[in-house]
Amino acid sequence: MVKQTFGLIVGNRGFFPDALAKEGREQVIKVLEDMGYGVVTLTPEDTKFGTVETWEDARKCARLFEEHRNEISGVIVTLPNFGDEKGVAYALRFSGLGVPILVHAFPDQNTAMDITQRRDSFCGKLSVCNNLKQFGIPFSLTTQHTENPDSELFKEDVSWFAAVCRVVNGFKNLKAGAIGARPNAFNTVRFSEKILEHHGISVEVADLSEIFARVGKLTDNDSRVLAELKAVKDYIDTTGIPEEALVKMAKLRLVLKEWIEETGVSLISFQCWTSIQENLGIMPCTVMSMLSESLIPAACEVDLTGGLAMYALQLASGTPSALVDWNNNFNDDPDKAVLFHCSNFPKSLLQNPRMGYGDIISSSAVPKEKAYGTCYGKIPAGPVTISRLATDDVSGKIIGYVAEGEITDDAIDTFGGWGVVKIENLQNLLYVMCDNGFEHHAAMNLSWVADALVEAFEKYLGFDIYWHNAE
Repeated sequence: MVKQTFGLIVGNRGFFPDALAKEGREQVIKVLEDMGYGVVTLTPEDTKFGTVETWEDARKCARLFEEHRNEISGVIVTLPNFGDEKGVAYALRFSGLGVPILVHAFPDQNTAMDITQRRDSFCGKLSVCNNLKQFGIPFSLTTQHTENPDSELFKEDVSWFAAVCRVVNGFKNLKAGAIGARPNAFNTVRFSEKILEHHGISVEVADLSEIFARVGKLTDNDSRVLAELKAVKDYIDTTGIPEEALVKMAKLRLVLKEWIEETGVSLISFQCWTSIQENLGIMPCTVMSMLSESLIPAACEVDLTGGLAMYALQLASGTPSALVDWNNNFNDDPDKAVLFHCSNFPKSLLQNPRMGYGDIISSSAVPKEKAYGTCYGKIPAGPVTISRLATDDVSGKIIGYVAEGEITDDAIDTFGGWGVVKIENLQNLLYVMCDNGFEHHAAMNLSWVADALVEAFEKYLGFDIYWHNAE
């Protein structure tokens, strides 16, 4: 994961103890740097103790942030004393960064409430937040109103905020790829490019014929193809898979990697049936799995907005995501369901992954010999966050849902990639999904990051999100 850098504004107000601002600044910087984050902040040579209080301080801070625009992923406002709300608000407005903001205040101690030690940060935070609201600047808050920067709670809040920043910044000027037409039988994966564009998400498209033509120009002994063939074999157990099919996968992987580099997309969606089986003679699942594992999400059935949810989960967690079907009930348990796909899950989301073939498609549409390339395995037990994004053409908005649960150890006798998920009040979530017309696909990540996703989606990106089981 790329190192993140925060802009830091240390608030100060002259008739409160200056020493607290000086000590607080040093304390917060140390905590952030010890956590591995970079810090851009005023120095004591720039302003009094490197804090922001006056109009001139705010201008200096704004200029500093502007100079480091490409480094700063978010801004932390910390108040070691009451702070100057106007200075903080002006610094943020004139920096023009447009990144997430976390407002933090130091706690007072009952044994240090005389005029030389009392902070009043508790009160000052209210004033800063009031001004940010007046200025129309969105901001995030710590779990508790005041927190000691050395506390584990503050560090957890910073980690959460870092995830929010990754999602928000990852969706800025985002490019996504749509390769091939959606399967004609799946109206469910329709989406609006114009709504996405309005939210800063551009779509690059390619026809499958273009991809096939580039694959067709590659020879089996091309050194680049041989390198990709080795990569495929090293990635997953290919026992029993014909060499001819593996070579085709290697060529497809090479072409897709080149196309991704040429277009600058951060994720792709792909027409995975039935044209590719009929024309190239493979399933693209392993190639897509390898892309997702390398943090370039690859969504099947040209489900581009499903791919966006995969990408958001990946940004929040720093780990690969998968696209799954909400596929089956699990006996009579109302809070469990079977998640499934053929699959193209990244191998880190599968126990004992091995390459197989498209069981479903080869049962009716194409022969098995043209359907090698899927990834078999069970999703490992543990925490899971499931999310979905979609475009609503009636409202002109991006909508979605987020839910947390767990993948269980329950076993079933089936094929492909699969797992059993348990989510509290699952029936309520399914009702919301049906009532709002959400797709049968959902993005999945083996982590709990719902709170970061919802904060990023709703507060900073302007999406309408249902947060299942939110308190």
